Amino acid sequence: MDKEILKKSLIFKNMDDKQIEKCLQALKAREKNFEKSSIILGAGQITESMGLVLSGNINIESYDIYGNRTILSNINPGHIFAETYAILKNEPMLVSVVANEDSKVLMLNITNLQNIINAKEDWSTKLLMNLLMISSNKNLILSNKIFTNSPKTIREKVLVYLNFISLKKNSNEFNIPFNRKQLADYLNIDRSCLSNELGKMQKEGLITTKKSHFIIHKKTTK
Repeated sequence: MDKEILKKSLIFKNMDDKQIEKCLQALKAREKNFEKSSIILGAGQITESMGLVLSGNINIESYDIYGNRTILSNINPGHIFAETYAILKNEPMLVSVVANEDSKVLMLNITNLQNIINAKEDWSTKLLMNLLMISSNKNLILSNKIFTNSPKTIREKVLVYLNFISLKKNSNEFNIPFNRKQLADYLNIDRSCLSNELGKMQKEGLITTKKSHFIIHKKTTK
């Protein structure tokens, strides 16, 4: 198990090796490997465990009754998923967790949350605080998702999303975690319409893009 990934992950923030080890024991940690496109957790499933991505990349997806996919978020190494469903016992998942590439995940059983609370040790206090911070951070991401999908036109949606990533990366040049199809699903727009709009924006000098790489060109004032 990659100890550096664990130390850098938000769930184990501010913990030393011994505290992390106690957490892993309390959460009955187990590693699992998933091939690209395989379902890690499916909609309708009840889970007792949250997952920590150790390597690879996964998507949180939802499908409507016609099979149309919407990508809700992308999870990279060091980040967790399904913690809300694991804490809320017997709550069926409304989304699916899918491997975007070959991935390794550390499954952490959190059904005995009360025991963790009762432990009242340094590691348990830090774990609970970290879960609270993760929850708060995800609320911000959800707010951005709603903000991104609020604009009416395709260009507005694209610009809001690219501006968010630019601010997050603190750079006008960056890679996004999606290919064209995935970005279209995330923004809830047609792929061909997205490609056409990106082409227009590039011709107008607003952006430069190739695959998942983007450069935003700031307007200069005369």
